[in-house]
Amino acid sequence: MTSTSVQSTALTPYGWDDAWADAFTPHAAKGLLPGRVVRVDRGQCDVVTADGVVRADTAFVTPHDPLRVVCTGDWVAVEPGGHPRYVRAYLPRRTAFVRSTSSKRSEGQILAANVDHAVIAVSLAVELDLGRVERFLALAWESGAQPVVVLTKADLVPDPVTLAHLVQDVETSAPGVPVLTVSALYGEGLDILVSLVGSGTTVLLGQSGAGKSTLANALVGDDVMDVRAARDVDGKGRHTTTTRNLLALPSGGVLIDTPGLRGVGLFDAETGVGQVFAEIEELAADCRFHDCAHETEPGCAVRSAVEDGALPVRRLESYRKLKRENQWIVAKTDARLRAEIKKDWKRRGAEGKAAMEAKRGRRP
Repeated sequence: MTSTSVQSTALTPYGWDDAWADAFTPHAAKGLLPGRVVRVDRGQCDVVTADGVVRADTAFVTPHDPLRVVCTGDWVAVEPGGHPRYVRAYLPRRTAFVRSTSSKRSEGQILAANVDHAVIAVSLAVELDLGRVERFLALAWESGAQPVVVLTKADLVPDPVTLAHLVQDVETSAPGVPVLTVSALYGEGLDILVSLVGSGTTVLLGQSGAGKSTLANALVGDDVMDVRAARDVDGKGRHTTTTRNLLALPSGGVLIDTPGLRGVGLFDAETGVGQVFAEIEELAADCRFHDCAHETEPGCAVRSAVEDGALPVRRLESYRKLKRENQWIVAKTDARLRAEIKKDWKRRGAEGKAAMEAKRGRRP
């Protein structure tokens, strides 16, 4: 058996395919080994190769751009030996899950690469935060992955009618996205989820206390993740997962578990926001003005839908919020766009002032 076929056989469970093999050809000519990053911490990473898991330094591929650092899910070219061993390059990513950092510089932070499905875990132990679900969905759609919402701890909602209403609320906030109810504790609903994520790579996302580690253990079929009870008062838990870990699933597919995310900032996710609020974008096409902000403009089809009860006002408010946030993040790195936003704000402010004066019977 050739070294290429050995690599293919050993790495296939981690997502290796002919396309990755073709992309790796230039690195193979240099005697480098292919592998997939299963964990990153402090400038080093664990890489699964045909020879097993090796520890490698990422110093040679750590640029100033935080979006180009090696991350969990990357396919990389590793030195065949040496102490320390180094990652020399990573292959172009098919998809990338990125959020905005909490720093004042608002840089992007890449959480996972080459992901096919993004499972958003939402606990039913606490009141649903639909706005946060929409935020996760926007990032998932923007990444290029197919999002799936999993309502965990379904055993805590024994009334089927109540559970059905909760599912419907989430489905309204997640058009085109599968919404599943799961009780990992009792193994309920897992068969459908396993079928969905049985091929490709899945990243598991959610807040601390959402039951991600319990869900990961159920999918892997072993207690690979530490699990701690969430606080009863707010359903929050500690970060039982502190790094992003990539695991091969026994039923097929690959899982990347992530730490609980308290901050989920958008980062250049205009397409993702539009996908989450597809019905609003569709309505907006019938507005009188192509740049309608859906606030005070006449002939606004979106506001008409709200007034008719066809569009929940909460959806419109969430849409506006995420659009503004994303626009602001993008503008921080685009001076021309910043100037346009300020000009637009001034124009809208003047229009609002004129409308108020006209309403009071004054001359604008």
